[in-house]
Amino acid sequence: MSLQKGPRDRGPRQKEEPYNINEKIRASKVRVVGENIEQGIYPIQEAIQIAKNVGLDLVEISPNADPPVCKVTDYSKFKYEQKKKQKELKAKTHKVVVKEIRFGPNTDDHDFDFKLKHALNFLKEGSKVKAYVHFVGRTIVYKERGEHLLLKFANALEEVGKVEDMPKLEGKRMIIMLTPKLKK
Repeated sequence: MSLQKGPRDRGPRQKEEPYNINEKIRASKVRVVGENIEQGIYPIQEAIQIAKNVGLDLVEISPNADPPVCKVTDYSKFKYEQKKKQKELKAKTHKVVVKEIRFGPNTDDHDFDFKLKHALNFLKEGSKVKAYVHFVGRTIVYKERGEHLLLKFANALEEVGKVEDMPKLEGKRMIIMLTPKLKK
């Protein structure tokens, strides 16, 4: 029995660096930027030497520019700042939340009002609302009731939400989507 190493047993993998630094930069000339240095276009060896003279790294920040732009900076500090920026951008993105409200074709007024109040709160919070009438068994013959119920629901919420698409039947459900109106 031979002990061969499979593709997963090759030892720890080294993470690929997202930026080229120092000798890994492939361009012959680069535009050098950074603090406390003479900015301009230099041959790659001279640019690396400038970075080493101030005890920092030469980091390629814009490889597709002509010539590529390189920054004289401490690479570990540069990576930390980039991660921090990514985290801030991620925190600022708004996640769309869809809340569902279920009706039956024979939902009475009290239940309707109760669910309407919940939908009102969801829209004020900024969530989308997916309201649907679920037809069980033979109640599918009451499609008009379901459509009427959903249109009444959308009409009651037109102050805070707008209808994304009109009621449509998908299988045993009739669905309507509402999005919150933007506050001015």
